[in-house]
This record gives sequence, C-alpha cells and structure tokens, in this order.
Amino acid sequence: MSFPLNPRLSAIPERPSQMESPENMDSLLIPVKRLRAGAILPLYMTEHAAGMDLHAALEETLILSPGKRSLVPSGIALAIPPGFEGQVRPRSGLALKKGVALVNSPGTIDADYRGEIGVILINHGSEAVEIHSGDRIAQLVIAPVMRADLVWSEELDETLRNGGGFGHTGVESGGGR
Repeated sequence: MSFPLNPRLSAIPERPSQMESPENMDSLLIPVKRLRAGAILPLYMTEHAAGMDLHAALEETLILSPGKRSLVPSGIALAIPPGFEGQVRPRSGLALKKGVALVNSPGTIDADYRGEIGVILINHGSEAVEIHSGDRIAQLVIAPVMRADLVWSEELDETLRNGGGFGHTGVESGGGR
C-alpha cells in the first residue's frame, strides 16, 4: 500500500539522503513501515543533530486543552535492531513556546516492538494548543543498549554520596544547602 506524503511537506523525498552522517559518526539502517496516510519519515534536521523529528499523523486537528494529555500517533512503526533502543524525547521549542511536553520522557521503544510509535503529549500551558497532521511533536534518538546482570548483595561499596537522594546537594551554586 502506498500513501502520499503530507502535502505540507511534499518537498521531502521518500528516501532522502538526509543529512549525511559526518565522517566520525556511525550510521544504522532501520526499516520504517508507514501505517497511516500522511505519515512522515523521521529526519535529522541538522548535520550533528542527535534526534530525528517525529511528526503527528492525525486524521483531524487535535485540540490539546491546558492540563490535558493525548496519545498522538506518528503513523510509523520501526524495526530497531537488537542492541539498540529508540528514545522519544520532547522538542524544546514546543515546550518553550506552547508549554507542550511529553508525559513519559524519555519514552522507550524496545528493539522487539513493531507497533505504531505514539507520543503522549501534555499541555502545561495556559491556552489550548492545536496539533496538526505533519507537526513535529517529538524527537527520536537511537541509542545502544547494554543489558545488566543484577545479583543480590548483602553490602554495597561506599561512595561520597552514599544514600543522598532528592535535593541532597541543594540548589545554590555552592551546593549543600
């Protein structure tokens, strides 16, 4: 099944050369399946960007009222290879300009997940926000994963921090207050 690209972004080719990976960066080929009409292939927007933009794939405009959250479909599924994960992260401009953030951040896309990528947006702002199909709503970062082997232990090694938790270093530049 073939879907046309979102008309708002019709200049983006199906398999763009994207920003070619700089010589000192590795590249990883990840198959992407289009699940909805208007779905847009995530792209790196600058040469050294860590994240690719994820786009909304909506049938109609979503009105996100203040304090409300919604699962926004991307219209794509990924085949991330074993040893890697996808991290869904907020877009700083959306947060600053409109107060829109991700509820669970970063969201994790496991290598064995093949369903549609959804982004849970929340409006922390004071005004309703319109989300249109094709809008850039989050970033996707592909990262290596290391599995840990956990074992029970009666003792843990001591550190300078030890059990110091939430706020233990203070908020002042001198710390400790």
